Amino acid sequence: MEDISKSDKYIYILRRRKRMATIVSPQHFSPVEDAENIKKACQGWGTDEKAIISILGHRNLFQRKLIRQAYQEIYHEDLLHQLKSELSGDFERAICLWVLDPPERDAHLANLALQKPVPDCKVLVEIACMRSPEDLLATRRAYRCLYKRSLEEDLASRTTGDIRKLLVATASAYKYHGEEIDETLAHSEAAILHDEILGKAVDHEETIRVISTRSSVQLCAILNRYKDIYGRSITKDILSHPSNEYLSALRAAIRCIKNPNRYYAKVLRNAINTVGTDEDALTRVIVTRAEKDLKKITELYHKRNNESLDQAIARETSRDYKAFLLALLGHGGI
Repeated sequence: MEDISKSDKYIYILRRRKRMATIVSPQHFSPVEDAENIKKACQGWGTDEKAIISILGHRNLFQRKLIRQAYQEIYHEDLLHQLKSELSGDFERAICLWVLDPPERDAHLANLALQKPVPDCKVLVEIACMRSPEDLLATRRAYRCLYKRSLEEDLASRTTGDIRKLLVATASAYKYHGEEIDETLAHSEAAILHDEILGKAVDHEETIRVISTRSSVQLCAILNRYKDIYGRSITKDILSHPSNEYLSALRAAIRCIKNPNRYYAKVLRNAINTVGTDEDALTRVIVTRAEKDLKKITELYHKRNNESLDQAIARETSRDYKAFLLALLGHGGI
C-alpha cells in the first residue's frame, strides 16, 4: 500500500507540474528529425535561428535529452558545442541553459554566481533552498563532475563569516521531504529565531541550523508561528538590522521557502524594471521554471504589475532572445 501511495503521489506531482508549466510540446516527435533539422539550420551562410527556436523552444526535458543524444550519435558532436559556435549573446546563453539537464544547469548557474567579483548569493540561495533533496544532491554531483571540485568547497573559498556558514549549510543539506509537521518544535524554534534576530546576536548559528536542517513544510510552520506569536513576519524583523550580505541572503532564503512563486515573480519584476534589464535573472527564472510552475509565477506577476510577463518581455527584449523566451512561455506553434 505504501508503494502505491508513493506512486500515486508522484503521478499527482507530475500532473500538477504539467498544469503549472508554460512550455508547449508535441506528444509525438522524432529526435532524429529534430537533430537533422537543427544541423541544417546551422549550415550555410547564416544560422536559421527561427528553425532552432521552433524545435528546442517546444520540446520538454525528455525530448531534449533524446535530441541531444541523437545529435551526438549522428554527428559525433555535442549539440551544446554546435549551438555555442553558431549563436551568440543572451539568446545563446538562454538556449544552452535550456538544453542542459537540470542538475548540470544548476551547477553551471552556481559556478557563474561564484565567479562574479562579488558572488551572487541570491542565486546560490535559490538553488540550495528551492530544490528537492534529490535534485540538490544531483546538482552537487554535477558540479563535482564539471569543475573537479565540490560545490561546498567553492562556496567556502569564495565567501566568509555567516554568509559562508549559511550557504555551505544549505547547499550540503539533505533534508526530510515529507509532509509531517511538529507544531511544538515550530513554536520553540520560532522563539529561538526571534531571540537571535531581535537580540542582535553576534552570530546566527541557531538561525542557520534551523534554516539548513528543517524541511520546507516544517520551516513554513515555524515562520507562520513566528508571525502568530510576535505579530510581525520574520523578514520585517530582519530589516530592523543594518543591511549586509548575510541578512540579504537570509531574507532571500526565507522568501524562497515561504512562497517560491511570489519570490520568483519579484525576481522577474526586478529584472525587468532595472536599468537595461537584467537578462541573466530573466533567463534564469524562465528557463528553470518553464516546465514546473511558470504559469503560476506569470499569474502573480500580472496581478502585481498590471501587465503580463509576455508584454514586458516583448517590450524589454528583442530579436531571437525575445522569440525564444516567448516560446518558453507558450507562444508559437509546434
